[in-house]
Amino acid sequence: MIKNIKIIGPAYPYRGGIATGNERLAQEFVSMGLDVGIETFTVQYPSFLFPGKTQYSGKPAPENLSIERTINSLNLFNWLKVGRRIRKEKPDLVVIRYWLPSLAPCLGTIAGMIRKNKHTIVICLADNIVPHEHRPGDRLLTNYFVQRIDGLIAMSKSVLTETGSFRKDLPLGFCPHPIFDNYGEKLSFELAKQKLNLDSSKRYLLFFGFIRDYKGLDLLINAFADERLRKFPVKLLVAGEFYSNPVLYLTLIKERNLEDLIELRTDFIPDDEVNLYFSAADMIVQPYKSATQSGVTQIGYHFNKPMLVTNVGGLSEIIPDRKIGYVVEPDSQQIADALFDFYQNERITEFETNVIEEKKKFSWSNMVQAFFTVYRQAKGSEKEMSY
Repeated sequence: MIKNIKIIGPAYPYRGGIATGNERLAQEFVSMGLDVGIETFTVQYPSFLFPGKTQYSGKPAPENLSIERTINSLNLFNWLKVGRRIRKEKPDLVVIRYWLPSLAPCLGTIAGMIRKNKHTIVICLADNIVPHEHRPGDRLLTNYFVQRIDGLIAMSKSVLTETGSFRKDLPLGFCPHPIFDNYGEKLSFELAKQKLNLDSSKRYLLFFGFIRDYKGLDLLINAFADERLRKFPVKLLVAGEFYSNPVLYLTLIKERNLEDLIELRTDFIPDDEVNLYFSAADMIVQPYKSATQSGVTQIGYHFNKPMLVTNVGGLSEIIPDRKIGYVVEPDSQQIADALFDFYQNERITEFETNVIEEKKKFSWSNMVQAFFTVYRQAKGSEKEMSY
């Protein structure tokens, strides 16, 4: 029986989709009457390694959640201290969010210490097992972590497959990333554009999120230069902070003579403005060159938006092609063909209607049930769990 849960990973005051997801997962557990606490970092990354302007949120702390800053990712003695303390507290379940191998020594050491109490089950919620941007030692570090957990839940089938290359005996679960339903309400196109000071006579395609090279913004810029799209009153809205060198993208925009057709909003987008950007867009475009899953698609689902994704990682698993959007190869020509089809054949109403039905699959209750299932497997029992 699960009564007490610890979630280890980013949370307030840290910002970003992983922190938001951990908080939303905690809220779902709390809604079931469980005792839940989040333990987040005092130091997550050294400041000089962080590619953005700040790691911290400017919003108020989430209400009705217990969030403690206890973990210094750079201090071995802190890992041992935190691990020993949680081991003594004996929570029934510890959820550790894993997305970056450089954190494996910290998270793996804490997990190993906790499991020594022979009571707590440690389950990883994995965004990535092998990161998009590979570095020497990634597999060695991930292996250290994976050997010290009791189970793992993947949000894409590619991560599920990759996990099997590290351990064959690990209880595994699969649950697509639930919908991010905590970014406010959908607004009309007109009101959203007004609030963002966008041209009310234009329609917008949205590229959203941190700009990294693997996300393929260069492919989208090249696709958007397609002359066929000039017959429509459409602009590309790029909303998100540069985590890669912006020169490549700015140069490409200039070379393609797209300065007047691409709107750049490249500061960090705070949570209370996310609904404005999604509400203003006709379609969300994710031209990724590699991926596992993406929280952006789940925000798109929340706002009932058509989406274009590339056939990489787990993106195509949750976007039915030509039903709620498009699945194409990471190729500028194929992206351009899909964008042209979208506007030429006026598919927005059809796709939006289908999104409303499709998104019912992606509930937070499904994620919670995945944890209960893997917990039972790790405990060695197939009996129905009460909670």
